[in-house]
Amino acid sequence: MLEDLKAKNAAWSKSKTQVDPDFFKRLEGQQSPEYLWIGCSDSRVPANEIVGLDPGELFVHRNVANLAPPQDANYLSVLQFAVDVLKVKHIMVVGHYGCGGVAAAIDGQRRGLVDHWLHPIREVCAEHKHELAQIPDKRAMLDRLTELNVARQVRNVAADVFVQDAWARGQQLAVHGWVYSLHDGLVTDLDIGIASLADYERVVAESMAG
Repeated sequence: MLEDLKAKNAAWSKSKTQVDPDFFKRLEGQQSPEYLWIGCSDSRVPANEIVGLDPGELFVHRNVANLAPPQDANYLSVLQFAVDVLKVKHIMVVGHYGCGGVAAAIDGQRRGLVDHWLHPIREVCAEHKHELAQIPDKRAMLDRLTELNVARQVRNVAADVFVQDAWARGQQLAVHGWVYSLHDGLVTDLDIGIASLADYERVVAESMAG
């Protein structure tokens, strides 16, 4: 199996240089992506392929259920590097319908350490329990919880000091919430973008009022 993977790697490398002989030379020099993708670790959600970008064009952080927890040093390190060093202009939090992490967060089963990781999703579920209870179809309910989780993680990203400091110094930066469909390979923009401190304050005020 591993020999097959290495053979596929060699074929991929050859195909890249055949089309663009300087492809790897440019990559070796510097990465300069304009986008940070915060997505799920699910193997069916390949970030670069979904949006048609080459290596070097998309900075990627993935974890179970695309969370952006303010206490996670791994996520925070990626975020700071993307914002302060790479100067990305767009951060996309990307969930996906049919997410096993979202389903596992609320199915009542015990799985160990991952239960602690998924706790923020249970909090989102509790916060929106009345809305979710009105959705009789379980799959549709999980899809909605997936969207609500993305919205919460967008707010988490926008609340972070690295992002807020960037806005304060006039850096162009926007945080977006997307959901990817395994059914057709398309992303849906949830239209919950936050692109300034004023946007963030408005979103927080609306969430407290609603």
